[in-house]
Amino acid sequence: MYILSKQRNEDVTRAFDRYRQYLQLKRNVFPRSAFAVATSDWYFDHRRSECPHDGWLESVSISEPSTGKRHEVRAVEINIELLGAWHDGNIRYRYMNVQRYVFEGFSIIKGHGDWLFDEFRVNATGSLIHEIEWERGRWLVEAEDVDFSWHPFNDERRRKDSMEIA
Repeated sequence: MYILSKQRNEDVTRAFDRYRQYLQLKRNVFPRSAFAVATSDWYFDHRRSECPHDGWLESVSISEPSTGKRHEVRAVEINIELLGAWHDGNIRYRYMNVQRYVFEGFSIIKGHGDWLFDEFRVNATGSLIHEIEWERGRWLVEAEDVDFSWHPFNDERRRKDSMEIA
């Protein structure tokens, strides 16, 4: 692990340097979409709306899309939607061909809390590992790849949300 809380607490600058080196070392085996997100200049920038840090969970769904004559060819897909930290849009993750997942929550009676830290890694076979630390939980998703998207709210949604807060 490179940039999760333990590593950040020791030396955040060195942790990110080691993580960037790791990403470049694994460039040829890293799933394409995950690599693009992990090496972007905006994903870990807390000042950017697209950054998941401090986002709140809106929903998570696990589905088994199927194909085949009897729908016998099964795959697992996980979708996560966050309310962005700036409350100006949603962040969505779609994990394809999930091989493994572990969702652990600690005292989540008031929700998972903030999305704190996350990192993308690859396993020995080149599958993506996305580890996420919540304020009150820890998730791990192992999949073929992940699609990431940012969906800013339109002006109407912003006005409605600001009126409800006032």
